[in-house]
Amino acid sequence: MKLTVRMATPVAALVLAGLTATGCAPGTSDTSATKDEKSGTLRVWLFQEVGNKPKEKVVDAAVAAFREQHAGTEVEVEYIPVETRAQRVKAAFNDPKSAPDLIEYGNTDTAGYVKDGGLADVTAEFNAWDEAKDTDATARQSVTVGGKIYGAPLFVGVRALYYRTDVFKDLKLTPPTSQAELISTAKKVHRSKPGLYGLAVGGAYTYGAMPFLWANGGELAEESAGGTYKATVNSPAARKGIEAYTSLFGDDNCPAAKCASMGGNATVTAFASGKAAMAIGGDFSHSAVEAGVVKGAYAVVPLPGVEAGSIAPAFAGGNNIGVLRSTSHRTLAVDLMKEFTGKETQAKMFDAMGFLPTYTDVLADSARKQPFIEPFVKTLGAGARFVPASPGWAEIDASLVLPTMLQEVVSGRKDVAAASDDAAKKMDAAFNAAG
Repeated sequence: MKLTVRMATPVAALVLAGLTATGCAPGTSDTSATKDEKSGTLRVWLFQEVGNKPKEKVVDAAVAAFREQHAGTEVEVEYIPVETRAQRVKAAFNDPKSAPDLIEYGNTDTAGYVKDGGLADVTAEFNAWDEAKDTDATARQSVTVGGKIYGAPLFVGVRALYYRTDVFKDLKLTPPTSQAELISTAKKVHRSKPGLYGLAVGGAYTYGAMPFLWANGGELAEESAGGTYKATVNSPAARKGIEAYTSLFGDDNCPAAKCASMGGNATVTAFASGKAAMAIGGDFSHSAVEAGVVKGAYAVVPLPGVEAGSIAPAFAGGNNIGVLRSTSHRTLAVDLMKEFTGKETQAKMFDAMGFLPTYTDVLADSARKQPFIEPFVKTLGAGARFVPASPGWAEIDASLVLPTMLQEVVSGRKDVAAASDDAAKKMDAAFNAAG
C-alpha cells in the first residue's frame, strides 16, 4: 500500500475555493462503470490551495486511516488548480481511462456535473452512513439534485459583517441590528469620515448582494414540480432587496465610479487596508483581514436582516467530494469519500485551514475552540441559502447576469424594474437551455 502525491501547475492567484462556478460543457457520454474492484489504485483530484501544505497533512492522515482498513489498496492524490478545473473535469467525464475515482468540486458545480453524467449517485450509502445524520441541512442540499445525493460535503463557507471597532467607538456607534440601520450607519460613517467607505460594496459582488434580496423575501428562482426553474429575481420582494443593496452605491457611502466594478475580494481588501468601516466578508476572509492594517481593531457580527435582531440569509458556499460514475472501484471510492469528509477529518481541516465543518456538532466544537467563527456559525444556523440546483446556474454565473443587473442599476443606465426583468430573461434562457 502506498500514497502518491502529485502537484499540478502552481496556482497563479488566490482563488476562494468553492465560491465561484464554471460549468462543464454538455455532450459527455455514458461512463457508468461495469465492475467494482475491491483492490488496486484509487486516483483522487483535490483543489490546490494557496499554502497547500496544511491541507496535504490532513489528507495524508485520512489516506493513512483508509489504508489501515483496506489492505492492497494504493491511493494517488493530485492537487489541481481551481482555475482550470472545468477543462480537467470535462475531459475526465469524457475519458474514463484518464479519470480519477474521486474529485473535490465546488458546490455550485453539483447540478452541472450531474447533468453531464459525471458524478455517481451515492444516496443509499450517504443515508446509511451514521455520521451523515448530523450534516447541516444547507450542506446536504449542496450535494442534492432531484432528490438524489451526489457526494458528501467537505466544508461550508458563509459571510457576515466585519466592522471597525475603533471607528464605531470614535463615532459612538453600535453594530447595526437591521438592514435599514446598516444602510444608515454606513452613510453616517462616510459623512463623518469622507475618506472611508461606510460599507464597502461591489457591483460585481453577487454573493454580497444576495442576502439583501433574500432578507426582503425574494428568491433567485423557483423550482417547478418537474424540476425546472423559473427566475424570480424580478419579483416585487426581490426588487426591494436589489433597491436596498444598490442604495449603498453613491457619494454618500461607496461611489459608483469606484465601487461598481468591485467584487468580493476587492471589498474585503478595502476593509483590511483601512479604507472601509464595514465589509461583508466570509469566515475564509479572516486571515486576509488579520494580515491587514485593521488587525486588532475590528469585530464581526451576523449581517442583519430586515427585522431588528434578525439575521440576513447568507449564501452557503463550500466544496464537496464526489465519486465518479466511471470508477471501477465504487465501494472503495465511497469509503475514501467518507474518510475525507468524515467528522475527524473535517475537524482537522478546520484546525489546519479554517474551513467550516459541515456537521452541526463539529461546527459547534470548532466555535468553542476559535471564537472568531461564532458569527458565521450563527449565520449558518439562522438558515443559509443556496443557488438554484440547475445546470444552468453555471452559465448564469459565468456570464455575469447578476453583476450586470447590479451595475446597470448603480450606473443609472436602467432602473431596478428594467434591469431585473432583463436579468430574469437571461436566467430563464440559461435554465431552459440546460433542460
